[in-house]
Amino acid sequence: MTERSHLFLETLMLTEEKQQQRHWQPIVKQFEAVVGKNGVMQRREELITYECDGLTSYRQRPAVVVLPRTTEQVAEIVKICDRNQLPWVARGAGTGLSGGALPVEGCVLIVTALMKKILDIDLENQRVVVQPGVINNWVTQAVSGAGFYYAPDPSSQIICSVGGNVAENSGGVHCLKYGVTTNHVLGLKLVLPDGSIVDVGGESFEMPGYDLTGLFVGSEGTLGIATEITLRILKTPESICVLLADFNTVEEAGGAVSDIISAGIIPGGMEMMDNLSINAVEDVVATGCYPRDAGAILLVELDGLEVEVATNKHLVAEICTKNGARTITTASDPETRLKLWKGRKATFAAMGHISPDYYVQDGVIPRTQLPFVLKEIEALGEKHGYFVANVFHAGDGNLHPLILYDNSVPGALEKVEELGGEILKLCVKVGGSISGEHGIGADKRCYMPEMFTEADLETMQWVREVFNPKQLANPGKIFPTPRTCGEAARAESTKQFESVERF
Repeated sequence: MTERSHLFLETLMLTEEKQQQRHWQPIVKQFEAVVGKNGVMQRREELITYECDGLTSYRQRPAVVVLPRTTEQVAEIVKICDRNQLPWVARGAGTGLSGGALPVEGCVLIVTALMKKILDIDLENQRVVVQPGVINNWVTQAVSGAGFYYAPDPSSQIICSVGGNVAENSGGVHCLKYGVTTNHVLGLKLVLPDGSIVDVGGESFEMPGYDLTGLFVGSEGTLGIATEITLRILKTPESICVLLADFNTVEEAGGAVSDIISAGIIPGGMEMMDNLSINAVEDVVATGCYPRDAGAILLVELDGLEVEVATNKHLVAEICTKNGARTITTASDPETRLKLWKGRKATFAAMGHISPDYYVQDGVIPRTQLPFVLKEIEALGEKHGYFVANVFHAGDGNLHPLILYDNSVPGALEKVEELGGEILKLCVKVGGSISGEHGIGADKRCYMPEMFTEADLETMQWVREVFNPKQLANPGKIFPTPRTCGEAARAESTKQFESVERF
């Protein structure tokens, strides 16, 4: 392309941008009246930042970005959208991996990043109230000095926000013993899609009436926006010990996982990594803890009373040895425990060292099916010609297969998505699920019929209709539609989501 052609295209893009800005100007002025001029973004270079979440394969630029600071501001923004029939999408830190915060064409993106206040800390009743933009790890930092912590800990906990965790019902290393986000949310202040403000739940789990808190957690922004979140915090355990066992094969490590649970031991966390993941981590993080020749490593964290942890530590070591563990390392001091976990927490980031791109899935299987499913995933990878690295919450069967590929190769993304879909179908086939903690979003909506009947999906959408009758809140997410999942859609789209259906 000549320099003259480049200049022509740039001029054309600027002209289109100015036309769009003029079209949106009356709406923008209404938003500015609510949050001020600095709280509204409309320039192309600003909007590019928000055109995708952590799933970068899909991109769509929003029309306008608005950054509120209070519940009242969120409510006014939503009312403006409601009056003008504008679709809107809520976004937190943008670390989601299923396209849940992906903008839709012509939408308003409501970003909660400035809503980052910890509003109340009630240690006596083990409660903390936060705004949705508060980073997950800040909650523990705020209460750790008093001997408390917040249990849900996604690998992205140093950057992901509590509001996003609520939307996706995020898990983490400790979800095996302590549960996912919904198990730690006591109450919510919500802005519904018509702009009304309601409170659901309360200050304890024993609340009368329908469990609207449980309904909202994991609804992926399709029912409204949480603007205040009451969280349950836990007392720091008396004793914590981490064991790292390495095995020749993934099957041996999988056998140890099943035997540990069968023995009645519920670790605080139990994670597994295969050889590809181990070497990627050691190349980048260089912990020196993970043997590069191991077929798999198993990280087991035990917590509780000191006598309980001491007893279980010996039992877990015996079980791992029985299943073929070559070496077992234990750590009780905070510094060494952190070092053992450091590699696991950095696995996704480390993949960038060995592959230009990766596509991560989030399936769940019964623990007993672990050896079979991992062999099948390996076979599927060979069939499609791609390496698959496996990192997962082994204790609860939550797999995170990372398919390594190069997006610059024409057609590679489509092939990788097909492989990812086959992995999800395999998880359902053995009695599992297509998502454990990443949500459905735009990425996995086409696979919902693999798990649910038409009547099931229709019933779920009745719920959405009650809260979101105009379907302006995060349209096009979770549920399949003929346009997004049919043969015609696959034929006409490169899957980059240049244009997402506007309900």
